[in-house]
Amino acid sequence: MRKIVIALAILSLTTLSWADDARLAATNRLQAAGEVLNEIMAAPDNGIPDEVLDHAKCIAIVPTLVKAGFIFGGEGGAGVASCRTAHGWSAPAFFTIAGGSWGLQIGAEGIQLVMVFQNAQGMQRLISSRFKMGAGASVAAGPVGRHAAADTNWEMNTEILTYSRAKGVFAGLTLNGAVISRDNDAMNAFYGANTTTRAVLTGQVGVPAAASPFIVAIHRAEHQAHVAS
Repeated sequence: MRKIVIALAILSLTTLSWADDARLAATNRLQAAGEVLNEIMAAPDNGIPDEVLDHAKCIAIVPTLVKAGFIFGGEGGAGVASCRTAHGWSAPAFFTIAGGSWGLQIGAEGIQLVMVFQNAQGMQRLISSRFKMGAGASVAAGPVGRHAAADTNWEMNTEILTYSRAKGVFAGLTLNGAVISRDNDAMNAFYGANTTTRAVLTGQVGVPAAASPFIVAIHRAEHQAHVAS
């Protein structure tokens, strides 16, 4: 009996330690994602156009997307996303991205990925917890600069605009075949079990204090877009 009690105590401590580590990793991801957005907005002439940000339904950032292989290969990373609600930007949802290929910056490692979801349909895909980019979910390299050129069709029939940043170079990214999935470990560690992605991204869950730097970064980017427009 004593051995069973000891084993249960060790298991409990191990579980608590894992949860603490997972929450810390999620918090660090949020901070890194906020820093990525702040850095992009610090150079608006070479960043995301004001019109795109002003039109965004959701913003998702992967602080580090690592590519394996050369020209043909896969990528993997972990990110965080927030969506507009009637009361402002939602609490962040955690996700992973895996598979597929990208069209620019071949061979680069540690790319920062930004995805801007442009309409309600794209938002619903993100809320669904799992979808494949380019398979029903229209995705395109986003325009770059202070303003989207009048002759571009970035707003037409495109659910997701994608961008990459590596070694200081920011550009639209062609990204197809990647699968976006709910990060169960991060979501459970940050919000507790049974909290759905839908509840988080539709504003049913309050913004935790640890998520404030990321949400503030989105508000700052949005404010800059309004001021510049």
